Amino acid sequence: PPDSNGGSAVTPSLKELHKVLYGGKRFGNHLDEVWPNLFVGDLSVANDRYALWKLGITHVVNAAHGRTYCQGSQDFYGPSVEYYGVPADDSPTFDLSRYFFPTAERIHNALDTDARVLVHCAVGVSRSASLVLAYLMIHQHYALLDAINKVKECRWIFPNKGFLRQLCALDEKLHKSSAQQ
Repeated sequence: PPDSNGGSAVTPSLKELHKVLYGGKRFGNHLDEVWPNLFVGDLSVANDRYALWKLGITHVVNAAHGRTYCQGSQDFYGPSVEYYGVPADDSPTFDLSRYFFPTAERIHNALDTDARVLVHCAVGVSRSASLVLAYLMIHQHYALLDAINKVKECRWIFPNKGFLRQLCALDEKLHKSSAQQ
């Protein structure tokens, strides 16, 4: 059955998701706007305060907070940028799902104020992409596959298998709650 966006309400298998993720272009820019005023990027753009200022970035979500080379902090960005750090490892065993709702909430609240939000990790394809997919699922009511396709229109992403499993679980949880309403 279709969901509210006309997409599929059935959560795809990991194999099906990998097929979709492998399709299309396989190179990334340092930064891509994947939703109005929501950007996914890598470390090089996150560490370039001048580039962020030129882009009008007001909020930074660092999905690799505290990791080597991803030391970002509120002090680094200064008072004109709101910083939020998620200390995630890009490992299939890392539980990123506990950050899905708090991060989605921060992104949603920022975008509601016409802010411009950068979500980044080291390469900008796994941790940051997973958090942006969760945001699209939680606040924009996209099914997982539709969220992946939406982001892939603008950026090549490749969440690791563990993150995909966690996103599948989120997809199923959100479908259940929308079916009960």
